[in-house]
Amino acid sequence: MTSVQLLIDGQQFPASDSATFKRCNPLSGETVSQVAAASLDDVNRAIEAAHGAFKSWSQTGPGERRAKLAKAADLMEARQQEFIDAMVDETGAAPGWASFNVMVAANVLRESAALTTQIQGDVIPSNVPDSLAMGIRVPCGVVVGIAPWDAPIILGTRAIAAPLACG
Repeated sequence: MTSVQLLIDGQQFPASDSATFKRCNPLSGETVSQVAAASLDDVNRAIEAAHGAFKSWSQTGPGERRAKLAKAADLMEARQQEFIDAMVDETGAAPGWASFNVMVAANVLRESAALTTQIQGDVIPSNVPDSLAMGIRVPCGVVVGIAPWDAPIILGTRAIAAPLACG
């Protein structure tokens, strides 16, 4: 049985109140993992960490964001079997569906990597003579993504890939 901690600010922690829950394979009923059950304090700590990370991530250039997202796709593919095994155990999915999830999620990361250099502003019509109005897209803050159980690898990756690409 695997033990899963909270990942906050790049470090693993148990829940602040030590609460956990068990994830069971829906087909066998076997306990697959015991997972830290985040409290409201843990959630707030994660939000604060995300705001801190946003300050530096939003200043990264498109080339660096592209490279990191492409590396994430490569790592996902290199660890494909681990993803498949976890999805099969935790959701009861067929291995083929889990494999498809990994392939699509890696492609989502690559598409988002390509997006880093496609972000543009817009020239906005102006009623002021001899003036130019322009809208510039800038990173705006932290996002939250929730992935349902039926395609967790695809949907979890999709929830964060484009926001990371955009800064």
